[in-house]
Amino acid sequence: MMNIVIVDDEKNCVEALADKLKQYDGTNVVGVAYNGMDGLKLMSEHRPDLMFLDVELPDISGIEFLERIEEISDGRCRVVMYTSHGRYMLPAFRNKAFDYLMKPIDDNELRTILRRVCIDRRPTKPQTALADTSNNMVSAYDALNSDGIAKRNDGKLLIYTNSVDFLLVDTRDICVFTYNHELRTWEVTVSGRPAPVRLKRNVSSDMILELDEALVRVSQKHIINLSYLIEVADNTCHFYPPFDKLDDVKVGRLFRKKLIDRFSSF
Repeated sequence: MMNIVIVDDEKNCVEALADKLKQYDGTNVVGVAYNGMDGLKLMSEHRPDLMFLDVELPDISGIEFLERIEEISDGRCRVVMYTSHGRYMLPAFRNKAFDYLMKPIDDNELRTILRRVCIDRRPTKPQTALADTSNNMVSAYDALNSDGIAKRNDGKLLIYTNSVDFLLVDTRDICVFTYNHELRTWEVTVSGRPAPVRLKRNVSSDMILELDEALVRVSQKHIINLSYLIEVADNTCHFYPPFDKLDDVKVGRLFRKKLIDRFSSF
């Protein structure tokens, strides 16, 4: 069950959002607040999985709310900024908002956000013993030595960038793998890194696709993370921040049907 709190001073907007959320199985609106301070109190009392937060509140701004939430949250609540003003998007993401929903609510946008939250809430496989952890790490490093890339039980990827250097990356921070034809190697675009990370030459597309069910091939050149895909328009993939500036990921004709099927059921 996904516990949800709504913080908005417009009662009609709260009711409209709550009605839409009732249409989804597994969602439970546990509290509603009409100002920021009551919202912070609800956060402390209920420890929700998801919060829809208006930007313009009568006492404090939604951005200030995001700053204060660090003091009472254990990091498990995803906050979706929920407003009719697009100008707050950048400050929201800078203050670790999970997503951004515009008023009036678009049903497709709301569905996409709820799907992203569900993916983000998936538990990782527990490690029950130190011996198991050690064996898993050894297996991961063995795979790296031979294949150049491997997934750990905690969901992170161990990637060898050359024969000695490696990188630990959370799969949730990856948007797209791109094949560099000139260098004949795959590169990965990762959140927070200024340039794509180049993988070892022996890493193949099949190895990449086996890493996570959210990864799907959209062309001979690109493999994307469905968790960040907003839409395909004019045959181009558009992604959620922080990857919203990527505009060169095209969908190949032979890959379109499979992408649509995966995206609609993801």
